Amino acid sequence: MYSSMQFGASAYARVGVETSIVDANPHRLIVMLYEGARSAIAIAQMQMQAGNVAEKGAAITKAINIISGGLRDALNMEAGGQIAARLASLYDYMIRRLFQANIDNSAAMLAEVDGLLATLEEAWLGIQPSMDQPAPASAQR
Repeated sequence: MYSSMQFGASAYARVGVETSIVDANPHRLIVMLYEGARSAIAIAQMQMQAGNVAEKGAAITKAINIISGGLRDALNMEAGGQIAARLASLYDYMIRRLFQANIDNSAAMLAEVDGLLATLEEAWLGIQPSMDQPAPASAQR
């Protein structure tokens, strides 16, 4: 009975996430990627403290996949110029640190990557486009 309840809750959560993704603008999608990576790191930290090696590894892998397959792949290297190149390098660094954190069982490395992600997330939220602002004159033509 517990497993069917857990399955139902999990399915409900998936539908909520899928609905959020469909309804989200590109800016919100990046925020969701930051949130997802940070959540996976928090789970990895809890699993590390509990001594659950497989679950810790799965959570770290999830964070790596979000950073590499979501955040890094979303970069537009042509339009983003140096900023995109620097973010790509930072994401690569985070991925290496997460791999090393998994190998060394290092909570400090997980915290380091979480801190970097938190800083980027905060900066990204700070540049959130306002829906109340009129379109630039060049876009109105």
